[in-house]
Amino acid sequence: MLRIAQNGKSKYKSLRISINAKHWDFDKNIPKPNCPNKELINKIILKTRLEFQEKLLVKKANEEEFTASSLINEQKDEIKAQTVEEFYSSLIVDLKEKGQVGTSYAYLNSYRMLKNFNIGKKLNYTFSHINVSFCRKFEEWLRARGNKDITISYQFRTLRAAFNRAIEAKIVSRDKNPFVEFKLSHLNTKTMKRALSKKDILRIMQADCSDCKPIRQLAQDLFAFSYLCGGISFVDIANLTPRNIIDNRLIYQRQKTHGGINLQLSSEAKKLIAKYADYQRVADYLFPILHYKRHITPMQKTNRTHKVCHQVNRELRALGKELRISAEVTTYVAQRSFSTHYIDSNLDYKTVSILLGHSNIRQHSTSMST
Repeated sequence: MLRIAQNGKSKYKSLRISINAKHWDFDKNIPKPNCPNKELINKIILKTRLEFQEKLLVKKANEEEFTASSLINEQKDEIKAQTVEEFYSSLIVDLKEKGQVGTSYAYLNSYRMLKNFNIGKKLNYTFSHINVSFCRKFEEWLRARGNKDITISYQFRTLRAAFNRAIEAKIVSRDKNPFVEFKLSHLNTKTMKRALSKKDILRIMQADCSDCKPIRQLAQDLFAFSYLCGGISFVDIANLTPRNIIDNRLIYQRQKTHGGINLQLSSEAKKLIAKYADYQRVADYLFPILHYKRHITPMQKTNRTHKVCHQVNRELRALGKELRISAEVTTYVAQRSFSTHYIDSNLDYKTVSILLGHSNIRQHSTSMST
């Protein structure tokens, strides 16, 4: 028992340890030298003493009132240990059920990477196993497989987010967080410019694809629409419906940042929309990516969008090679090119950030870094 006294009143805290009286030194209140498991018992006693000394110091520092009884009865956050395997599995399922499919894919990717790091074995260890040493070895392993800083940063940011979720769920103690010491600032996340010149943009938009297969024509149209409409992302294009067109303006909310966008449609953009009028009447979407009867759940929409995005980017890369454009051509490049050209036109970062729907200027500045 640990005795806690204040103002002449004493309370006792059980350590849940039983010791034969012959092994206890009642004068010094410590186990005798011949006591079985003496070192372990002393550690438990010391840990409990330190715990209550810390509580006492915090109360005094915050000028909080307390009694010996309140100190004992004050509940400490109970940690319910769970393996990393169990946590990731339940987290991914939970996110999918909530419709946060994109986020679930990020954690699924993180889980698979950690499993590969664990030689293909299940992650049957607790989060306390993920310490600074673990992080350093994981980084070395990622580099050995040719991953660059931006990919390594992505993996660690997702792992850090998972760790923070585990802390909130009381699965691991906050003081076990390795990211207090293991900082991600040493990773260079600046990317090379991927913007095309205005000349190359026009070459792509004006290329004759009339005799090409439908997916090539769609790829060209989506590239042009993205550039003409403020660098709208592919996932946002996929989710546009006729209801997003109001008084010749495109009004929508970004899927990623939830930022609101409201911009005037150019005559060229309106022509691209009109081209798919028949599809809009039967599918209730502006472009032939999603269909309201076939793609209903968040998972179905996400899977379909990823599939078509892959097909479109494949066609854009092929078109870029045919036009002898040295830079890679993708849907993201259209978005990047828009922001770069507007910056070159002396528009400030804040204005371009608003046009792109970024939640803050820093986010845009990061994407524009070279």
